[in-house]
Amino acid sequence: MNFDHLKGQIAIVGVGYTKQGKIPGRTAVGFHAEAIRNALKDAGISKDDVDAMMLYRHFEPIGGDYDTTAFTVAEQVGFRPDVIGQETYCTRDWLYNIIGLLSSGLARYVVLSYGDNARSGRRSFVKELSAGKATDDLAAYGDLSTMAKYAMQARRAMDTYGTGPEVWKEIAIAQRMWAQLNPAAAMYGKPLTDEAYYAADLVAAPLRLLDATPNSDGGRAIVLTTVNRAKTLGHPFAVIRGFGSANQPVSPLRISVEDESSAAKIASSRAFAMAGITHADVDACELYDCFTYTVEATLRDYGFFRPEEVKQFLTRQNIGPGGVLPVNTSGGMLSEAYFMGLTPISEGVMQITGRCGERQLGRLSGTKEPEIIVCSDNGAVFQSHVTLVLERGE
Repeated sequence: MNFDHLKGQIAIVGVGYTKQGKIPGRTAVGFHAEAIRNALKDAGISKDDVDAMMLYRHFEPIGGDYDTTAFTVAEQVGFRPDVIGQETYCTRDWLYNIIGLLSSGLARYVVLSYGDNARSGRRSFVKELSAGKATDDLAAYGDLSTMAKYAMQARRAMDTYGTGPEVWKEIAIAQRMWAQLNPAAAMYGKPLTDEAYYAADLVAAPLRLLDATPNSDGGRAIVLTTVNRAKTLGHPFAVIRGFGSANQPVSPLRISVEDESSAAKIASSRAFAMAGITHADVDACELYDCFTYTVEATLRDYGFFRPEEVKQFLTRQNIGPGGVLPVNTSGGMLSEAYFMGLTPISEGVMQITGRCGERQLGRLSGTKEPEIIVCSDNGAVFQSHVTLVLERGE
């Protein structure tokens, strides 16, 4: 399939933030609504301009909260869009749905949002047990969480490519270094040392507690439209110069780290080809980092390094502040906040439009002003993937 006619046609024109971290007494619906309102204000449009709204993900309500549905959020914001949608599982189909609506003319502006009270409500991502009983036959073998499934992939990569905790430590520390430049990050003021990383408990061997993203309360939203319409708004925006989406509907037990047709490889190759760029053109990467190993696997599948080069490439000097390839400059989900794919994508937009304060590339010592930023969104256990190539628009 060839989507080159869509190259540089879609823009992200607004980003909406809320307070984030641990914020008791708030609902997921409230975080969605606040993030959306802030995104509309950032874009310079009104709620009446929005023709479509999509919620990033549906979760079971926690802490006595209301069920968070697209209808409920739209009502609280005051929307009456022609299209509302909500992702139930981790299929990451939001990108093609939104591009289809905008490029066909069925929508002028589309809002994509995420909101959750996961930290104060103590959301658990252990679905394999309920009321002390197994809901999945894999529970009998200790496969009790998403982390366990990623741990199996990480263990296979250790045996295949020679990676391991000494590499994942570098990713965790580098992103914590970025978080020290971001006052809104959950880990701001909390630098990480080698000793602290190794002292963290093993949760699902070989992954430690600090290899995993902590839950966050809060919300995040973005506004998308066509580039032609974005030019009328009078402020910088991010152009989606290239994009790709792919699925690998294979059980995590059967996914191979050596797969030449992984969702990340296919999505990134499509995005790079559409954008007409090589790896040397990329100034920074904002990547989905549910676990440290996810960052390694994504950069490897994107082709930034050969598998045997993993220990030389993934160092805090290379991917941290002042490095040759800045990665997750907000701190990422590991050290800023967990809003799934909207954490890396919103940071990519903010960096490409020059609004990141002390951590802004080009202002930070040893960095250059970004012209091309690559973002990723990863669904389930490497089973769904979206790649975006962003450049600045005026």
